[in-house]
Amino acid sequence: MSHSVHFPARGRAAVHCTLLVMVLGAACAGCGGDDDPLAARPYDAAGQISFDGPAGGGKKADPDKPLEVVARGADGRITDVTAVDRAGRYLAGELSADGTRWHSTAPLAADASYTVRVSTESPDGAPGRKVLTFDTGRPATKQRLDVAFGPKAGTYGVGQPITAELSRPVRDPAQRAVVERALKVESTPAVEGAWHWVDDKELHYRPRDYWPAHATVRARSTLDGIKIGDRMWGGTAKPLKIATGDRVIAVTDASSHTMTVYRNGEEIKEIPVTTGKPGFETRNGVKVVLGKEAFVRMRSTTVGIAEGSSEAYDLPVHWATRVTWSGEYVHAAPWSVGSQGSANVSHGCTGMSTENAEWFFDTVREGDLVEVVNSFGDTMETFGNGFGDWNLDWDKWRTGSAVLGGGVDAPRAEDASRLRPTAA
Repeated sequence: MSHSVHFPARGRAAVHCTLLVMVLGAACAGCGGDDDPLAARPYDAAGQISFDGPAGGGKKADPDKPLEVVARGADGRITDVTAVDRAGRYLAGELSADGTRWHSTAPLAADASYTVRVSTESPDGAPGRKVLTFDTGRPATKQRLDVAFGPKAGTYGVGQPITAELSRPVRDPAQRAVVERALKVESTPAVEGAWHWVDDKELHYRPRDYWPAHATVRARSTLDGIKIGDRMWGGTAKPLKIATGDRVIAVTDASSHTMTVYRNGEEIKEIPVTTGKPGFETRNGVKVVLGKEAFVRMRSTTVGIAEGSSEAYDLPVHWATRVTWSGEYVHAAPWSVGSQGSANVSHGCTGMSTENAEWFFDTVREGDLVEVVNSFGDTMETFGNGFGDWNLDWDKWRTGSAVLGGGVDAPRAEDASRLRPTAA
């Protein structure tokens, strides 16, 4: 026997919406000339639907209650039930072993129109089918959970995660699973990927490896009208479409004081650089380009260095490519050209000549990757200071999924205020 299951099951509540599939010889509306209502010629059993929903002439089903389809009597059985709403969302369900009962195992959507197709079989093996429709009402509660996908539409590097910002916090693991299952990310070409809960209101999605070059990535939500919790229902979300460009990865070796830039696996440039000196070591690990500023003024006071300190600075900086929110850049540093390629003298940024910094600025885009190796600094924070998502291995990443792993095992975004800043 088979039945359609398109979303994972949830616990069953009391039955309040029932289709009675009548047995041989029973009266029914519009059965046709065949005595067996389960025969190949389908009959209209719409009159046998009853809803224990909100009172009123609309007779709409309560979306807070499950749907049940029952074959009454000893003759005939249900072989398949498919329920789908007008938005194309399938309702998960379970068919009993004897074929006498099917019930939904996932929440009905609110304010939706459903079409239910019931396949049956007589004792002699003759097939039948019923097609029924019904509407659900609006939930009594007004609390909605809206979703905002990021980044904005455009073309990005292959390291750009997809983000989902929720309008309300979701803490319960079962509710998180409902939300996560409704957030769909698809890419062409297709790759394996997973969501990771950063905190109660933010999720990130990334593939197992980087996105393919020149891919198309789409994110959408099927949460609208779906019950999440006792007082929370899914709201709206604007779909997102982004593209990826070339696979551009810049590897900075702090010990050899060089940056090597690769495009689609081929080395295209090696640049002498300087990175963070003792006490201000540049973070190791993979970082994602967050943005580019042709000019930025860097002041040491913004990163906690007091005026008058021997480490104080106030510098005009050109061709600055940002890789952390706390102030780590790849930028032009004409004042340290004599040390570039031979010593680390910066306050944590990666410095290079003005000519090389302009080339790098023009070559990379948001979402491209900058990886620092062989520094004495800490590893890039996973969340809260940019996109350090790639510093979790795949198994660890999956532990942050409410569906695949069931937990959050990484620093939360609200910890960003305590991260060590760097600049210049």
